[in-house]
Amino acid sequence: MKNIYLLKDLARLSGYSTYTLKYYLRLGLLEEIGRSPTTNFRFFDESTFERLEKIKNLRAKKISLEEIRIQLSGAK
Repeated sequence: MKNIYLLKDLARLSGYSTYTLKYYLRLGLLEEIGRSPTTNFRFFDESTFERLEKIKNLRAKKISLEEIRIQLSGAK
């Protein structure tokens, strides 16, 4: 069984702020795996942490968020 995380948990465990994660969601860098039907909270899994690590590494190389989005969309 895989672990499921809420946005606040993802922020706490990854070190990113919730604002940054929401921004990445709007840009299409991250994707939720689902939503709660009652609360509408977003759900994420372990693959989101891997994606955030890739983003962090690419940002360290001074690659723009748009270029990262393009690279990651091909790496699904």
